[in-house]
Amino acid sequence: MRAPRNSLSPELIVAASLKLLQSGGGNTLSFRKLGSALDVDPTAIYRHFKNKDELILAIADSLMVSALEEFEPHADWLETIRDLMHRSRRVYMAHPEAAVLGVTRVTRRSGEMQIVEQILAALFRAGFHAQEAARLYRVIDDLNLAFAGLDAAFRILPHAEQEKDTGAWSNEYSQVDAQDFPSIAAAAQELPAIDEDPTYELAVDLLLESIARRADRLPSSAAGRDGRIAQEGP
Repeated sequence: MRAPRNSLSPELIVAASLKLLQSGGGNTLSFRKLGSALDVDPTAIYRHFKNKDELILAIADSLMVSALEEFEPHADWLETIRDLMHRSRRVYMAHPEAAVLGVTRVTRRSGEMQIVEQILAALFRAGFHAQEAARLYRVIDDLNLAFAGLDAAFRILPHAEQEKDTGAWSNEYSQVDAQDFPSIAAAAQELPAIDEDPTYELAVDLLLESIARRADRLPSSAAGRDGRIAQEGP
């Protein structure tokens, strides 16, 4: 990817960064390598990003922007949250190298803020007050980021290491001494069949079912006419 003369922009730099990360992981991301990829002097990148950390935040936020493409809130507030969680996971899994760099960060940029806004809006529609909505938002987001970070980190492992780890459930775990590990032995035939995507889906189901039960216990008068509630707390 070469930048036409005088056309270097934050968007172009982020796009080149994603390609670099995809080709070689986090160690490939440097202003020097970006300059080479874009056919510009590396110092030109400093006009848009003062350091690598600022660039990482922009890369992470670009994933959130792409996750929101063509997004529309659902009539069902729970489905809105589920959709947002799935969208975020899809972009992280499509860019695991970038996900590993960004899932622990707060980008403070528009993509992230739009997702925070939409999840909070869905929780307000359910009738939660501001304090509870904020707490639930953090649980939703942290669970999603934890799964994204874990699964992304596994996906960028060398293939041989992936095979050793996944094979352990069929090999070492299936051969444990039932006297020492009776529960593992009882589940040994089931453990190899547990994949990351169904595990994630089960975690999302369990979380949203729990939140829905909390919403069902709210007083019927909690929500205002537009689905929002008073911000002063319980």
